[in-house]
Amino acid sequence: MTAQVADESGDERIRFPGRHRHQLPDPPRRERPHGARKAVADRAHGHTAIPRPAAASCGAAVVTDVLSTGSRRTPARAKDWSSQGLDHLVSVATERSNGPVASLERRALLAAFDAKVVGPILLAKHFAQLIAEKGSLLFFSGLAAWRPSPGLVAMAATNGSVNTLASALAVELAPTRVNAISPGVIDTSNWDTAVPDKREWFRQIAASAPVGRVGDPSDVSAAARALLVNPYITGETLHVDGGARWS
Repeated sequence: MTAQVADESGDERIRFPGRHRHQLPDPPRRERPHGARKAVADRAHGHTAIPRPAAASCGAAVVTDVLSTGSRRTPARAKDWSSQGLDHLVSVATERSNGPVASLERRALLAAFDAKVVGPILLAKHFAQLIAEKGSLLFFSGLAAWRPSPGLVAMAATNGSVNTLASALAVELAPTRVNAISPGVIDTSNWDTAVPDKREWFRQIAASAPVGRVGDPSDVSAAARALLVNPYITGETLHVDGGARWS
């Protein structure tokens, strides 16, 4: 479903298709793209539209369900946005399908590709024409594509596809820019139940990483801002992994 986050004072609109609300950090105000409000989304395969406030002060937000990404037709809400336009669209949608390749189920694999590959293609199809001049689309890849591990075949494949998709769409949708971010291990609540001992896991990652620590959500938000505001970057995947793919 789609969550629309809006206030009355904004003049820049950014859509964040993506994850649960608690999985998206509220970046420091100085790192928010063009002063944009925090990024939030209600569930996997969700979407969020965020108008930029004209002033630096924060106002109240309104959240409403809008559309499903599964539609083959132009979403009604996309037509609604045609009169306003969008400055940027950021997709953070994901659906995990981890495990040994011999145990992977077709349904789970398709869900993973729907979220990270098919979904962004459909977003580009329906919303690219609404992106303003010097605007962009930003997708999320991940470390597994460059540093595969046993049990992460699906994650490696979907993340690698995002990298290729960003460059392909950058060529087709030019001059609209398209980029991707590939985060490493980031200190978020996702890890609370993903590993038996989160702190011990982070300690091991930090010990092997060239930068000597795991990532912070602000590292990712700073990278996202850089890709959104730099008009001379397109078709690129920016690695925010502390050099982990080399260690």
